[in-house]
Amino acid sequence: MERRARACGEYILETGCTVRTCAVHFNISKSTVHKDVTERLEAVDEELYLKVRKVLEKNLSERHIRGGDATKRKYKRLKTL
Repeated sequence: MERRARACGEYILETGCTVRTCAVHFNISKSTVHKDVTERLEAVDEELYLKVRKVLEKNLSERHIRGGDATKRKYKRLKTL
């Protein structure tokens, strides 16, 4: 579990991806990734945990923008059909 937590943390830090994208990459659930990077990683590597936390906070603050863009693309696609 510690190795997985560190691997997820490093992947999120390198790519800036979301928890969902990390889960798909490692073929594990979003809940597992979230628990790994918010709880287990703090005990394993606090410095990495703090860096990953900043990326996750940024993703959280931008979530509503990504959702709006996805909706815009959806209706644009439906209009052209």
